[in-house]
Formats: sequence, structure tokens, C-alpha cells
Amino acid sequence: MADQADLLFELGTEELPPKALKRLSQSLTESFIAGLKQANLKHGKVEPFATPRRLALLVRDCDVRQPDSEMERRGPAVQAAFDDAGNPTKAAEGFARSCQTTVDQLQRQKTDKGEWLSYRVHSKGKPAEELLPEIATQALNKLPIPKRMRWGDSDAQFVRPVHWLLFLLGDQVVPCTLLDAEADRLTYGHRFHHPNAITIYNPQDYASVLQDLGYVIADFELRKQKISESVQQSASELDGVADLDTDLLDEVTALNEWPLPITASFEERFLAVPQEALVATMKGNQKYFPLFTGDGQLMNHFITIANIDSPQPELIREGNERVIRPRLADAMFFWEQDGKKSLADHQESLKHVVFQNQLGSMYDKSQRVAELAKRIAEESGGDSELAYRAGLLSRCDLMTNMVYEFPEMQGIMGRYQAQRDGEPDELAQALDEFYMPRFSGDQLPQTATGIAISLAEKLDTLVGIFGIGQKPTGDKDPFALRRAALGALRIIREHSLKLDLPALLESVVESLGDKLTEEKLAASVYQFMLERLKGIYSELGISVDLFQSVADVSPKTLADFDQRVWAIEAFSKLPEAESLSAANKRIRNILKKSNDPLADRADPALYEDQAEHQLAQKMDELAPLAQPLFEKGEYAKGLQILAGLREPVDNFFDQVMVMTDDQKIRTNRLSLLSQLERLFLSVADITRLQVQENQS
Repeated sequence: MADQADLLFELGTEELPPKALKRLSQSLTESFIAGLKQANLKHGKVEPFATPRRLALLVRDCDVRQPDSEMERRGPAVQAAFDDAGNPTKAAEGFARSCQTTVDQLQRQKTDKGEWLSYRVHSKGKPAEELLPEIATQALNKLPIPKRMRWGDSDAQFVRPVHWLLFLLGDQVVPCTLLDAEADRLTYGHRFHHPNAITIYNPQDYASVLQDLGYVIADFELRKQKISESVQQSASELDGVADLDTDLLDEVTALNEWPLPITASFEERFLAVPQEALVATMKGNQKYFPLFTGDGQLMNHFITIANIDSPQPELIREGNERVIRPRLADAMFFWEQDGKKSLADHQESLKHVVFQNQLGSMYDKSQRVAELAKRIAEESGGDSELAYRAGLLSRCDLMTNMVYEFPEMQGIMGRYQAQRDGEPDELAQALDEFYMPRFSGDQLPQTATGIAISLAEKLDTLVGIFGIGQKPTGDKDPFALRRAALGALRIIREHSLKLDLPALLESVVESLGDKLTEEKLAASVYQFMLERLKGIYSELGISVDLFQSVADVSPKTLADFDQRVWAIEAFSKLPEAESLSAANKRIRNILKKSNDPLADRADPALYEDQAEHQLAQKMDELAPLAQPLFEKGEYAKGLQILAGLREPVDNFFDQVMVMTDDQKIRTNRLSLLSQLERLFLSVADITRLQVQENQS
């Protein structure tokens, strides 16, 4: 055999869980390759394969044998290895025995720390066929399978029963038995089109033989591409656009080995039902691809993928149309029944639904959210009465038949029902936006009312759950408080809302009253949110020390916080930043050591050094220019002006002894430095900055 050969591994099973197939394939490939690397078996390109009935991979140009290796083992120090008479000690003899040799065969190794006994061990590389079974076993054992099963009278355990094992190195079978399957060169084609065994003679022929003879497209990504293209082609023939949801496309790919599109339809009368419900049942229950018009309206057509090349595709179409009809009829029934009540009619029912035992019912929570949303709307320029009513109605759709049957319709159903009830358009839209953002990166609420109720909901949940001592610990977060905090922060920050967040949190604490058991609650929740905010800025390239420099001065609003962060980020890049940051650190340390009572302003009559006059004069010149900018939130411009203090500050510390023995002079100088520190603290604590030394 040559030095390298193609390696093919395939495990044939009963149908694998479709939602897990891609993850199982990735894990098998990664673990198998890690095993080859650990065994020092070099290789070329790796091609993974995954279908409903197989997990496989092809490794190009894999070493057929490990390379030989030499390893030098170091033993005891020579001084400890021999006694005064030159005879070997027990330490030397024990080391020689461990090397399966005698003391006289050991070498000596000189280092900076002394001389040691050593032994060079030559290891001959093992054939790959001896190593591969264990590599495959370990890779299979590491697969992310929550619960393994047994089958028949076998003791083997896997996610599904195993039927065959194909294991080739070049044109030779790798002899082994894994999961009670004996290795061979046989694979099997499509369950219906080619259920018989197919012999693979060369690993590189695997995919083409399966496709040409076995009616199986083994490559997951290739099969996925074929499905995507065929669905798009079928949709275009109906002047429609297919919903190629990524997760659905992966799942359908994992369900089929020989995919063929079938276009089907349903009665137009069902389009009267909210399209999200119809889409949910088509995608979630039936794994169909819904079709839409160019302007986003659902069509009464869908595309299903058949795992068989049928001579009578119309029978498959009719069968799928027959299956979907009762599900759509159910959705229409729920929609019609829900129309007999308004959202407001469901408010009383919320009293019987517990949000959390200590925090009360969904009705109680809706009342709190409504009050908080009203305040948020007032402070952010929205319609406070509209926000209040939206808060009251925000959870009413949970009591509808539609949401009971399709939980993913919560919020969406609220929007449709509010429209049907004749509520204002903004209120209806807000009921959908109430749950936004639903996940990381999701869109934010856009209407003023939606912003108010979504933010109110998240703040009420954060304070309430924190307040009963159930804040997140480790990776446990049953109430999704981290997501709620991130969502609230995104809403406030990205909409530039000038809201006093600590004050809002305090108002939530008051609304919950005696339901809470924790102390200093608003501060605790605010700190939790700041930690999440730190992560948001980190993703934007803002360092932790820069973030903390702003957090230390406790801006009242996140909009103000944001302006300060970017101003400090710009300031940190100025040539003067390093010197001024260092000077402020020095000022901070000096002031900490002093107990002298300080004046708000230094007394010019007590200046003794020209550098004192220059610094005070420059501060008097620049502060009136910078402070009005700070008050308007134009921090970057203000800091640019204060950068002009670098030279007089440097001169002051070069020429002036601050801690002089004369108390009046010392106190006056400390007052001048305190005045300088307060000037910069108008924006941030720049002592936190880690400014690059290469700035000039």
C-alpha cells in the first residue's frame, strides 16, 4: 500500500432525528479529525456526508502508518543516581527498569541546572488500520446524543439502531466491529428505490456511486442546495416567492435522501385566517414551504419535498392537500371563535392565570405594565393614554384559542384581534411589538406605544424576579432575565430614549410593594443591566476600562451614557490623552492622602509659582468654553477643548511641590487640583483609561 490512501467511514442506521442530523455530522467529523491528529496521522481534505440513514466522512490522502518517533526521557540527577563509590542508587535502577533497560545503557544529559540521566526511546509507528477503530469509537462516543437507545438483544447503544458499517482505507476494509456492526465495504441505497447492498471498492467513488446507483445524495449541503433551487424554481412557476426558512430547510434536507418538489394548494377561503397561523402549521407540523406574493401576502399554494421519484406525483400532491386541510380548518375555527370576543373581554380571565406565585397573576402584571408604560410614554413623547390601554390589553391574546393552539402567535394574534376590535392602528401594532426583541438580533419595537409597553414589561419582570431572590445564577436563567435586560437596553439605547433608568426601576419597586423581599433592589437590577450594557459596548469595540470610566460618573440616561462613551473613545485617541489621564490618576492619589478641607476654587493670592498661575489661568479660559458643551451633551467637543490643558498640567507637576509644609499653600494647591479633577469628571473618570504609550 502507498504511504497515503483515502479513508471512508459510514455508519448506516434507522432514520436519524432530523433536527439533530447536521449537528451529529459536524460532531462526528470534528472528533474523528481530532483523533487522527492525536494519532499523528496526517491527511488531506475532509468531506462529511449525512442523510436520514447514514453518517459518513471521506478523508483524502490519510497516512496509512504513523511516523516513527524518538522520545528522550529524563531520569534522576546524576548526583542522586550514584553513591560516593560510583554505584547506581535505587533511583537510577528504578529509572532504568521503567525504560526496560539497564543503568549502563542510560545516557547523560547536561543542562544549565545540572546533569541528568536520560534514555532515548525509539517508537515504531503503528499501522493506521490498528488505530482507526479506536478513533472511530471515540468519535461516536462524543456525539451529542442526550439519550442513547438499545435495540434487539444487542448491548450496543446509539441514537438509532445501527444496521451496517462501511470502513475502508484505500481499497482495504478496516477490520473492526463497532456498535455490533462488522466493518465491510457495503452500503445501502434509497429505502425504496435501491434497498439492496451496494459495494464500494474505492472511497473516492462513494458519493457518485450512491447518487448514480442508489438514489441517494449523500452530501448534506449539496442536497440542501438542490432542495432550495428546486423550491425556488417551483415557486417562480406560480409567480410566487418561497419561504426558505433556514431551520426548515435544514430539517427538510435531513428528512430526504432523494428530494423532489411537489407543488400543492389549499382552498382560498383559508386565507381569511391570519397568515402567520397558516404558515406556522405548514412549516411546523407539515414541513411545507409556504409561498408568498411579491408584496408578502400568503398564497394558497405550498411546496412539499417528496423522498421518492413517484410515477404518479399527483397522488403525493393530493395526499398532502388532504392532510393539511383539517389543520387549516382548525385554525379557521379558532379564528372565528376568537372573533366572538374582544381583547378587553379577556381581561378578567387573566386574574386566574398566575405569572409567578409571589408576584401575582397576569392581570396584576398587566396593571403594573400599563402604569409604567404610561409613564415611559409621557417621558419619551408618546401617547400616555394609548400606552396605558395597550399595557392593559398586552396579555389578553394569551387567552385566545389561536394562541393556545399556536403559542408562537402570541403578540401577533393580539395585533390581529385589536384590528378586528377597531382599536387604533398604533395600539394594534404595539401588541405585536410587546414581545420584541424576541431573540438576539431581532428587530425592535418601532411605534412609541410599542416601545413603552415592551420596555415596561421587561423592567417589571427584571425587578419582580430579582425582588423575590431569583436572579440568574451561573448558566441558570429560567425567567430569561439576561435576554430581558439586553432587550430593554437595546430599546433605550438604539431609540436614544432620554429616560432616567434608575428612577424607572425605583418606580417599579414601589409598584410591587410588599411582594418583594430583597433590599437595594433598584441598584442591584441597574448594576445587572450595566453588566449587559458592558457586553453590548464590548461588541462595538469599546474597552472595559473606557466603559467603566463613564459608568463611574453614573449618567442619568443611557442616551447620555452613549454620548459620553463615544466622546471618551475619541478623546482616548488624542495625543494629549495619555498625559491628562496620568495627571488625573496622580491628582486622585494626592487627594486621597489629604484630609485638608478644600475650597471650590483656589485663591489666586496664594499662588507662589508661575506654573500655578498658568494652570489656573488656562482652566479659567477653557472651562467656560467646555462646560456649556457638556451641558448640551456635546462631550467630544468639550473634551477637545480641555485637551489644551495638557501643557500647563505637565508644567505644574514638573515645577510645583503640592504637599508643601505650609498648610495654606498646600490646601490651595489641592483645591486647584480638585477643581481640575471635577472638570473632567463632568464627562467621565479618565483615570480609568489605559491609553497607548505610542501616542504623541
